[in-house]
Amino acid sequence: METEFIGVRQNIRRVRELINQVADACLNTVVCGETGVGKDLVVKLLHQKSSMNGGPFIKVNCAALPDTLLESEMFGYEQGAFTGAVRRMRGKFEQAKEGVLFLDEIGDMSLALQSKLLHALQDGEFVPLGSERLVKSNAWVITATNRELEEDLTAGKFRSDLYYRICTVKIHIDPLRKRPEDIPPLISHYAKRYASQFKSNQPPSLSNETIDKLSLYHWPGNVRELQNVLRRIIVLGEGKENIDKIFNLPNNSRHNNIEPNFRNGLGLNGHRLDLTDFSLKKFRKQVSDQVEKNVISYVLEKTGWNRSKACKILKVSYKTLLARIQDLELRPRDEFV
Repeated sequence: METEFIGVRQNIRRVRELINQVADACLNTVVCGETGVGKDLVVKLLHQKSSMNGGPFIKVNCAALPDTLLESEMFGYEQGAFTGAVRRMRGKFEQAKEGVLFLDEIGDMSLALQSKLLHALQDGEFVPLGSERLVKSNAWVITATNRELEEDLTAGKFRSDLYYRICTVKIHIDPLRKRPEDIPPLISHYAKRYASQFKSNQPPSLSNETIDKLSLYHWPGNVRELQNVLRRIIVLGEGKENIDKIFNLPNNSRHNNIEPNFRNGLGLNGHRLDLTDFSLKKFRKQVSDQVEKNVISYVLEKTGWNRSKACKILKVSYKTLLARIQDLELRPRDEFV
């Protein structure tokens, strides 16, 4: 399994810090983020780095089962507890004793079952279906969700008492589209892995052109989608026809227009950025001014150069906007790069 959470963005560095800090204390943790960002990996790393790593790792997908089956899956049942219960079954809570119980997509759990889960977490014990015996469990319960639980609290779809019980610590993982700088190291890592796994004749490193194209894609399926794309490239090769089919966007302006504009906006004249030749200090103001110019120009054009409306959209004072228009030498009909 993975031994580290890969990425250079501040959000990912913070995730790694939290994994180490939380694992030491086994605090109740909610891992949240869009589908495919790597929530399962974070939970597995928490287990691996904790004092519970000698115990079992038990996962329950709360979105995959109806309430009746999910309840019996978590708490177990006695023989004859219901039609079809031909033998006693130990629930996941009991199976996870001395280890980790991972409740995935907990935001999809019904309010009724949330109440039963709350009591099990509060008391450290529960009664299996059809039984009178108390079962104790000291499992470390970690949860994950792709929903905004705070919004569900407001809407009455998630119990506040359960939320505060499970969420001693919240680990949020940004989607891949918000951390494009993490794409190249992820590509390097998984390309080498899949080249070895599939014993491919394709080189484990991809061309700069392919890396650029992958870096500009918006990745709605996040890291999981990137992994599948890299598997295909390693097996089938990175020819243009194959790359275009992967995204099904042969003439997409995202690839044809944004890439050269992006690089020209950095003053690179269409060349690939070599981090060894440039310093952050050298490009900070140039890039900042270019981005600000693009944004202000875009908003002004959309508002017909109505500066008052633009101020409200940009959330700046009228004086500040006028100063930036003058400093950046903006004029009507400036094109948005």
